Amino acid sequence: MPDYDAFLLLSFGGPEGPDDVIPFLHNVTRGRGIPEQRLEEVAAHYQRFHGVSPINAHNRALLAALTVEFRAHGIDLPLYWGNRNWKPYVADAIRHMRDDGVRRVLVFATSATASYSSCRQYRDDLAQARAVAGSGAPELVKLRHFFDHPGFVAANADGVRAALASLPGAERDTARLVFTAHSVPVGMNELSGPSANGLYAAQQRETARLVAGAVGGAVGGAVGGAVGGPDAGFDLVWQSRSGPPSVPWLEPDINDHLRALAAGGVRAVVVSPIGFVSDHFEVVWDLDNEARQTAASLGLHFARAATAGIHPAFVEAIRELVEERLVGAQPRAAGSLGVCGVDCPAGCCPAPRRGAG
Repeated sequence: MPDYDAFLLLSFGGPEGPDDVIPFLHNVTRGRGIPEQRLEEVAAHYQRFHGVSPINAHNRALLAALTVEFRAHGIDLPLYWGNRNWKPYVADAIRHMRDDGVRRVLVFATSATASYSSCRQYRDDLAQARAVAGSGAPELVKLRHFFDHPGFVAANADGVRAALASLPGAERDTARLVFTAHSVPVGMNELSGPSANGLYAAQQRETARLVAGAVGGAVGGAVGGAVGGPDAGFDLVWQSRSGPPSVPWLEPDINDHLRALAAGGVRAVVVSPIGFVSDHFEVVWDLDNEARQTAASLGLHFARAATAGIHPAFVEAIRELVEERLVGAQPRAAGSLGVCGVDCPAGCCPAPRRGAG
């Protein structure tokens, strides 16, 4: 097996103070033509939290947990961390590794599924950062997607169970289970994966199916017209849309869906953000603030499940992804879609054409 001599945690990044917010948003939206007024509106959301996104703190906690996990299982790899959109930038992390004499790196990106923004863009980021680092930059090998890894499923299922337990007893038996993921342009979803078959949404739905199955019959049955299918026992909806109205994105939005559920007689919901690895800003703002307020206005009892975060099963799953490359361990997958993201071809998950998202 090839030798590896470091591990890189690759993530989105987020501001850590009021002065960081607008520069961070410029990084996120560069080249997309987002009006400054819209950036100011989003910045106001961050300023309600003193300009601090939770994502970097979550990544530090994850690195600490992985350090312990690796040591306990004899994995002798130094851990580094780099972000796409804010400090510590991935290019700086690669320079640091180069200067430390690192030659070959296993990269874990904090996105579980395939799409341009959650896969190919990270691969492009790595290639660009490596070019910036220049001569001697280490080889970077991205670990596969983990949307159906048993550890990721188990961590999310535990979050659902805890959220369900927080509801009033009379509402638990009929609570509706609603999974959310970040919406993307329809065109991006259709281009995701080598077969161009909407793999992003399919993988999100597979995670939802597996988590719902792990939870079992603890959450209420299907409501007519459920997004997961009439007999699925759960819904898959979308959040955090950021594109112009003229571009179709995956729907329904979580807030619209809550209104539909309330109109159909549902009295309680458990919302599980399976499309996110940690309770970062989009989870906290879009669910804990906006969706919770929508639910309250409708008289819906609302419980939000925790993300995988540093749940021991998820930390163990990351270690197992590393062992797949280090020692050729057999990939573990709970679902039926097959292992995805191993040695992806150069054309996988292409960017949608300009004007399509």
